[in-house]
Amino acid sequence: MGRRKRKRKRVKAALRLFLALAFLTGTGTLLATKVFTVEKVEIVGSEYYPDEAIEKWLLDDEHSWNSLYVFFKYKFVEPKEMPFVDNMEVSLKSPHVLQVRVYEKVLLGRVYIKALGQNAYFDKDGFVVEMSSDIIQKVPKVTGLKVDQIVLYEKLPIKEKHTLKNLLSVSQTLKKHSMVPNSVKYNGENGFTLKYGDISVVMGTADDLNAKITRLSQIMPKLEGKKGTLHLEGWSEDTTDITFEASG
Repeated sequence: MGRRKRKRKRVKAALRLFLALAFLTGTGTLLATKVFTVEKVEIVGSEYYPDEAIEKWLLDDEHSWNSLYVFFKYKFVEPKEMPFVDNMEVSLKSPHVLQVRVYEKVLLGRVYIKALGQNAYFDKDGFVVEMSSDIIQKVPKVTGLKVDQIVLYEKLPIKEKHTLKNLLSVSQTLKKHSMVPNSVKYNGENGFTLKYGDISVVMGTADDLNAKITRLSQIMPKLEGKKGTLHLEGWSEDTTDITFEASG
């Protein structure tokens, strides 16, 4: 970590020297002050953060008005670590336009750890990739699991392997079908219950998962504005019973 900081300081010093030399010549001054100025920053691939937050994160020093400086800076120095972001690439689209491509961590769900006041965000393999008090709206909260000693970059410590396997299957399939809920509740051997605003969806076990979620995606638009519970736990390709209990 110390070596990385020293490298960053050396690169910044070299970039400052470049700007100083540029200002010593009329042509360099013109290029630095008139041509290579940041007028627009295009953000690509950011879902968890607004564009303004990414821009502020990157343009973080007194020389960041200069597009050429920013471009070369991030050619040699990695951006500061940002929660939920795996990597960023900065390119010079034109002398006045920087493009930032954001590669975010793939988050399937979050488990709130009350003792820590933190959310443990996990990926498609069940590994905890981020611990934060922040709440990402597009990542469902998972409840009903017995987890206490969560460690960053390690798997969720769920004793029953089939429970984690089923949770990951449900979460991945929901994401695949663009049916990510507000929350996912594990009900033990009875399976899972999803929450979409005022609608609860009792999914049951992970059997016939793809078919269930396909039916769910067809039904949900018809329930817009309603409150109640949708029962899919008894559904199968042979038994197509689906009921909706309205409430309120």
